Formats: sequence, C-alpha cells, structure tokens
Amino acid sequence: MTHSMTRVILCYYIVTLVIGFLLRALNLRHLKRYGADVPPGFEGAVDRDLLARTSAYTLERSRVGLVESLTEGVLLIAFFFGGLLETYDRVVASFGGSFITGGVLFLVGLSLAEIVVDIPFNYYSAFHVETRYGFTTMSLKLWFSDLAKTTLIGLFFTVMLAGGALGLVRYAPGLWWLLVWGFFAAVTVFFLYLSPYVIEPLFNTFEPVRAEGLEEEIRSLLGKAGLPVSRVLQVDASRRSRHSNAYFTGIGRVKRIVLYDTLLEQMSHGEILAILAHEVGHWERGHIWKRLLVMQAGGLAVLYAVFRLLAWGGLPGVLGLSQASFAAQVAIIAFIGALVTFPAIPLTSWLSRRHEWEADRFARDLTGAPEDLATALIKLTRENLANLHPHPLYARFYYTHPPVVERVARLRSAEDKA
Repeated sequence: MTHSMTRVILCYYIVTLVIGFLLRALNLRHLKRYGADVPPGFEGAVDRDLLARTSAYTLERSRVGLVESLTEGVLLIAFFFGGLLETYDRVVASFGGSFITGGVLFLVGLSLAEIVVDIPFNYYSAFHVETRYGFTTMSLKLWFSDLAKTTLIGLFFTVMLAGGALGLVRYAPGLWWLLVWGFFAAVTVFFLYLSPYVIEPLFNTFEPVRAEGLEEEIRSLLGKAGLPVSRVLQVDASRRSRHSNAYFTGIGRVKRIVLYDTLLEQMSHGEILAILAHEVGHWERGHIWKRLLVMQAGGLAVLYAVFRLLAWGGLPGVLGLSQASFAAQVAIIAFIGALVTFPAIPLTSWLSRRHEWEADRFARDLTGAPEDLATALIKLTRENLANLHPHPLYARFYYTHPPVVERVARLRSAEDKA
C-alpha cells in the first residue's frame, strides 16, 4: 500500500510536468504560426521586424524556462522519491540541537539549495537573454550585490518565521496551528509597513517625481478616487533593466506610488495617469483586501490541515520512509500540497484576469480617456517585447492578466460587455 501510494504521487507529479511542457510547446507553436501577424489595433505601433524580435525573445525565454523546469523536476524527484530527503534529514539531525534548531537548519538548508539551483538560470537570463535583447543594464558587481542582499534577507525571514513557528509548536502542541497563523498574519502586515522604508531602499534609490506637473496631476487623479497616498516617487529601475513598470507599495498611511524611471521616459502624462488609474482600480474595487482575506483564510485552513496530517503519523510512509522529522514532514506536505492545488491554477488565473478587467473599466471611467490606457498597454507590450499571440489555452491556464490584444480591443470598443 505504501509503495503503491508513492508510485501514484510520483506519476501524478510527472503528469503535472508533462502538462506544463505540452502547454509551453502549444504556445510556442501558436507563436510560430501567427507571430508575424500584426494584431488589429496595433498597426503603426508594431511591425514585422519587431514581431520577429518579440518571437525570438519569447522563444529564448521559454527555452530557459523549460531547462529550469526540467532541472527542478529531476531534483525534486531525486529528493522526495530517490532517498535524498531521508539522507538530508539524518545529516541535519546529526548536528544535534533542539527541536527548534534542527527545524530551522532543515529549512535554511533547503532555502540555500533553492538559491544555488536558481543562480545559473538567473545569471544566464540576465547576461545572455536579457542582454541580447537590450534590456539588461546592470553590472556583474550589482548582480552579485543583489544576490547577496536577497539571500541574506531571505535567510533572515526564514530563520525568523521558522524559529517563531516551531517555538509555537513546542509551546502549544494542540493549538499551534492557530497561533502560527496569527504569527504569520502579523508578520505579513508588519512587512507591508516595513518594506517601503527598510527593504526596498536596499536595492534602489527613490526620489520625488521630477517630471514637471506630473505629481500634481497624479494627486488630482487620486483625489477624484478618494485614495490618499503619502508620496509619489520615481525609482532608478534603469540601473538594472530597461523594462518598465509602476506599482503601489506599503499599506495605510505609508502607502505610496512608485514609477520606474524607464516608464517616465516612455509614456506621456496621460498614459501614466491611465496606468495608475488601473492600479487605483484594484484598491477601489477591493481586490487587494479580498486577496489578503483569501490568503489569510486559506493559510488558516492549510495550517489546520497540516496540524491534522502531522497528528495522523502516516506521512513518512506516503513516500516510503520509515520515519521523518517534523520539518521533513512539513516539506512532504508542501510538495503534495503543490500537486493538489495544480488543477486550481486555471481558476486562480481566471479570477486574477477578472480583477484586471474590472481595474481597466475603473481606469476608463476615472480618467474618461480609455485611449490613453490602450496606447499605454501597446507601448508596454512593445517596449517589453511581450508576446502578442499567446495560445488561448495557455493564456487561460497561466495568464493572470488578459492578453493585451483583447484588453486594447475592449478599451476601444464602444460597448463593454465584460
């Protein structure tokens, strides 16, 4: 029975990998067939040369993603089904230490292993793919600096969260799932307050928007929406890449708007206002707090399920192990949990796309200038070499934003049937 269950889980994991590979291949075949066609509404904004460049960029990124997925898949199979988990668990236990120390060491080791596996792919993407297409502007020194900072920050939070959670498990064996949920929720909110002032400045320089009159226009727009924002800033994103973006950061009184300097160079004031109006739409339509609420409710349910599964005692046997530490069993649950939720990916993608449609409509109504958002989306697509011809099935499965051709068409349509 035990070995049968292990084979079922392994086969199911391989099936998820195959589905991902087939969807990727389907998407690339669709791009190869239609990639040279200029979509309706994009005439004059893109040409065949740009589309050829976009197709080549998408293909290269997909190849890197495919190799990375294969590598991670092989490593996960070796770890969970090839005996490496049991060996690693014994090695960590050999260091001795308390329940908390052993658990923290186990999770820190896994975090470091993930970082090491990702390094060659991140390096190749930044200095080969992104450089070849004119996006990367960072130096090798800056890349290593970012790697060191993200590693240290990640390890700090891993130690803090794992240590705190394991401490609560020891403190309240019958109620730790609820206490750990509260601890994680508090840290999440604290991080939202902390990040704009402590984390983000470690990587970028933020300063008031320099474009004349733009901050006043932004504050006027936000005033119409009734959304208070503490500061409107621009960030030196061009130090690393020519990709462009804009985002809200922080929460409550520390909420602020951040514009990439690359975006400021590429867009008119009206287009920038349209992009920000779209982001405001997420706040005004409650998408942010709804996602936080769903995340917290889901987190509570997951932690209770973990509590019950650990109390069951049969988790090691599910993967053919005779025994496993608390931390190793948590790793097993995380792996199986990812498999269980795989079929839900299209649903979560659909919900995200629905929110994007709502934010587009809000931006259209707030600014009264749907064409500004349409041209801004076209520019973002053109400047970032985004795929204009995703396969519909691939887009339904993975896309968290509606395909840009559909968004532009709907914004320009006299009748919005969304």
